[in-house]
Amino acid sequence: MTFPELLIIAGRMLLGGLFVVAGIRHFFILPVVTVPMMARGIPMAKQVLIVGSVFEICAGILLAINFHAAWAALGLVAFTLVASWMLLDFWNKQGVPRHGAINGWMSNIGVVGGLLIVAASGL
Repeated sequence: MTFPELLIIAGRMLLGGLFVVAGIRHFFILPVVTVPMMARGIPMAKQVLIVGSVFEICAGILLAINFHAAWAALGLVAFTLVASWMLLDFWNKQGVPRHGAINGWMSNIGVVGGLLIVAASGL
């Protein structure tokens, strides 16, 4: 196995693992994440969070083990953008919370970039 191949495997595992850990973590902090979703007017916020977290875990595993990784990556792109819109509404914030939400968006855009690279390499 070549060094670039090892880097690709490591990158896929890190990206996939990020989503697996985040999805599992949501089940331990359901009320903490559900409250801001309800405040944003997301209907059935708890159910949306649970379904989204299960998707996040499953797609993250598929990405990490390179099973339909390109499709998993594209699904996670959509997931990341929708979740960012639902939870990181910097356009409605002021001061420090606004800066934190902008930083979250910027980080998520970087993750989306990595996912698009994975998707492009597997399609």
